[in-house]
Amino acid sequence: SDSHYAVGMLAAVARRGWRGAVMHFRGRSGEPNRLARSYCAGDTADIAHVVDRLRRREPNAPLAVVGYSLGGNALLKWLGETRADPSLRAAVAVSVPFLLDATARRLGKGFSRLYQWHLLAELKRGYRHKFRRRSDGPVALGDLATLRDFYAFDDRITAPLHGYAGVADYYARASCRQFLRRIKVPTFILHALDDPFMAPDTVPDAVELSANIRLELS
Repeated sequence: SDSHYAVGMLAAVARRGWRGAVMHFRGRSGEPNRLARSYCAGDTADIAHVVDRLRRREPNAPLAVVGYSLGGNALLKWLGETRADPSLRAAVAVSVPFLLDATARRLGKGFSRLYQWHLLAELKRGYRHKFRRRSDGPVALGDLATLRDFYAFDDRITAPLHGYAGVADYYARASCRQFLRRIKVPTFILHALDDPFMAPDTVPDAVELSANIRLELS
């Protein structure tokens, strides 16, 4: 909730007289969740839970949802999985890795490797914090140093913790691009073709988008 985009978005929401809520994905709030599972770009159940809680709390309030990066991937996947909901009026997704496999490859090249190193170090810290007190982790703490890229981390940790057969299965099933044509909610997607963490060919073609999506490329 103290990230620059969450703070900026909530400030913009407040200026318009709206109300905002920030959802922390599992393991991303500063304290570990109680289950072995943690953060996963294809896990949409928690988004559904938060939206349902807000809907029940304020049944007459129109809702809009915004997702950034991997959170945007999960949001678009959830929208494609979900039937039309009259309380959900709009959705926005920013800088989304439409194809997780291609994005992982891009992050292993050039300057982007610095971001991969930073995020992997953060993920490993979270894993150590959680599994130093429990014995059901898929990787021993002493072996974390051998996981040097997202492919290795997701293959050895993310995939088994979330019921995927391996990294290829995880990336294939969790990528949002295949769900875009099913989206029924008016949705705005903002993306940069020169995004340093994604290749331009990850952007979907017009035929892959539902009539409810507006894709704006910069």
